[in-house]
Amino acid sequence: MLIEVKVPVLSESVADATLAQWHKKVGDFVKRDENLVDLETDKVMLEVVAPHDGVLAEIKHESGAVVGSGEVLAVVDSSVELPAEEPEGKLEPEVVAEPEKEEPAPAAAVAEEQPAAAMNFSPAVRKLIAEHKLDATAISGTGRDGRITKADVLKHIQQAGQPAAAAVAPSTTEVGAGGRPEQRVPMTRLRTRIAERLLEAQQSTAMLTTFNEINMQPVMDLRAKYQEKFQKKHGIKLGFMSFFIKACCEALKEYPAVNASIDGNDIVYHGFFDMGVAVSTERGLVVPIIRDADQMSLAEMEQAVVEYAGKAREGKLSMEDLSGGTFSLTNGGTFGSLLSTPILNPPQSAILGMHKIEQRAMVENGEIVARPMMYVAMSYDHRIIDGKEAVSFLVKVKEVLEDPARLLLQV
Repeated sequence: MLIEVKVPVLSESVADATLAQWHKKVGDFVKRDENLVDLETDKVMLEVVAPHDGVLAEIKHESGAVVGSGEVLAVVDSSVELPAEEPEGKLEPEVVAEPEKEEPAPAAAVAEEQPAAAMNFSPAVRKLIAEHKLDATAISGTGRDGRITKADVLKHIQQAGQPAAAAVAPSTTEVGAGGRPEQRVPMTRLRTRIAERLLEAQQSTAMLTTFNEINMQPVMDLRAKYQEKFQKKHGIKLGFMSFFIKACCEALKEYPAVNASIDGNDIVYHGFFDMGVAVSTERGLVVPIIRDADQMSLAEMEQAVVEYAGKAREGKLSMEDLSGGTFSLTNGGTFGSLLSTPILNPPQSAILGMHKIEQRAMVENGEIVARPMMYVAMSYDHRIIDGKEAVSFLVKVKEVLEDPARLLLQV
């Protein structure tokens, strides 16, 4: 039976997708749920898997083609059974080489013999390995649980003496002004969309930013006191992000305009708290959404943040993971940023920027003491959020974090 492989249903905000790379060719045997092709959208990299065991009988669109939701990409013939001795074999019978001409198997063949491991790679890693015909077993992984990252592959390529520049993106090396070389690399769909949304946010909103600073000592003391017990019970470390998400939820309850959005001439006040947490990836910044964050425990929040961050860096976020959101947080402090003005993520009306924690001299009770301080910045849409509400919101977040017992008492 011939089974069509179609583009998954895309969200309303995503009109089409680009075929990034086929991992199978016509005539290849495929297993159900095995990745056939990577689709790049404005938001995420999607994997389209085989719907059934069989043979890839036809490919309708080649790499680089733009396709729409529900469009047929390929056809799988499920009537052809996979040979038991060679699940990953080809339709053509294998030719046994003569002993005197026997040569080591190429790296690409080695990779085909390990489909299970390849399935754990991100699309970017698989693409590099395929393009440079690398042996995945020879690459040392530095990612979580020994996972191979894009940086690991690039390092391996450089050590092997291959040109790493070709692994980044198709480009053209030209001679620029003054006879100096320069490289022209086309924007990815995600980078193009990020640029469009940032420009849209600045042009379509009355964006303003207010600042404050938070003494992180109370939260740091609480983490130090309970970290071991927390990790033992929940299997995950207690970080800072969950405290900030929880503090923002409490502040949003008091100042609903910060959790609202504009729809035409209406202001929509959301009765739920779906928090976006910005994650930096090799392809660009993405903002997965933690749903109903106000109803989650600190442990559940930390688990959600870690899972989303892992999925984002591996290119496995779904459309649902990125859709919606009523408020966002971004942590530039992980990269050493001391202060910045975050840009809104429309249609949201506010975003909180976290920054680097630094020991600074503070005056307490008339004495100068050293305290771990963090600057925080909240950008907001002045069309629906007044300065008083914005400042009061940020002060509430500061008060809750400087006295974490408020989270338990909800005061």
